[in-house]
Amino acid sequence: MSVYNVLFLCTGNSARSIMAEAILNHLGGGRFRAFSAGSHPAGQVNPHAIELLQRNHYTTESLRSKNWSEFAQADAPHMNFVLTVCDKAAGEVCPVWPGQPLSAHWGVPDPAEVKGDDEAARKAFADTFVVLNRRVALMVNLPFEKLDRLALQQELVDIGRQET
Repeated sequence: MSVYNVLFLCTGNSARSIMAEAILNHLGGGRFRAFSAGSHPAGQVNPHAIELLQRNHYTTESLRSKNWSEFAQADAPHMNFVLTVCDKAAGEVCPVWPGQPLSAHWGVPDPAEVKGDDEAARKAFADTFVVLNRRVALMVNLPFEKLDRLALQQELVDIGRQET
């Protein structure tokens, strides 16, 4: 059985891509190894993301905000999939990944940008978590062995179009 490497990219790598990494590593059943990075990393994981993941019993020890250039190095793991989770609708510039991995855009509004009290922030992070969890669950349940590259690419794009 193949293990697929998946890189989730966004701008700051402090919330959305971090949560997607943790979710896929949790739901992936050993078939997936998830990573995350940002084009302009914040340098730290948002505390609301850590709190939410821990509350839901997801592993958070290895999560850290990092630049996507770490994964462009010669000794970096080969990526099978690169998924952007930045929000183009909000005018964010999503990083572009060179090479041949299958890629798709799974845009989600940045919960770290929500203004207001802790309750508003927690709700934004919970909403983002639900969307990412649903999309990752759809991905891990795809019949990879029955899909050719083009069909798999389309499935990934379609997952990103799921209502948020």
